[in-house]
Amino acid sequence: MADSAAPLLNRRLLLACSAALALPAWANPDDALQQALRSAQATGGVLMLRHALAPGTFDPPGFRLGDCTTQRNLSDEGRRQARQIGAWFAARQWRPTQVRSSPWCRCLETARLAFGDRVEPWSALGSPRAGNEAVNAQALAQLREGLATVVKRGAGFEVWVTHQFVFSALLGEGAGSGEGALLGLGDEGAPRVIVRVTGLGV
Repeated sequence: MADSAAPLLNRRLLLACSAALALPAWANPDDALQQALRSAQATGGVLMLRHALAPGTFDPPGFRLGDCTTQRNLSDEGRRQARQIGAWFAARQWRPTQVRSSPWCRCLETARLAFGDRVEPWSALGSPRAGNEAVNAQALAQLREGLATVVKRGAGFEVWVTHQFVFSALLGEGAGSGEGALLGLGDEGAPRVIVRVTGLGV
């Protein structure tokens, strides 16, 4: 009985060791983000976040920028989520060089609750649903140029808070509420996802 069990035990041990060796050195998402942020301190990068939880899909008809009562806003859970994101960065002493946000209230509130009042509204991060094709194309060009400027400066990381539609337009992929990606530059200056950012607002 002991003789027959030994090969099986050894085989299981070998498989477990092989699986562990196959994992990256920072397989833990928290470790992955911190490693990427350390690199960004020297190479530059942009942490692009989708606003925290704001139930619903679109703004009400006739919404107006600058008037939060006409917009879709953060819920209490969304505000908690935004504060948790800020707490994650504060606990690890990661400080962005600049925080930019879509001028929509749910994005501005996310940015301020997470990173304080030093937030710059930037129309290029606004929802593409509010603009026409030409305006949206110009906004995308500004975002790509802004990312290139941050990376070429090579000193720290900026935070950009924006919308699901901006993620789709810029990266071809979405993000959950309060989630996003740390971006660098890829081939021919295209935005490159260095690491996905998830779970900070949990």
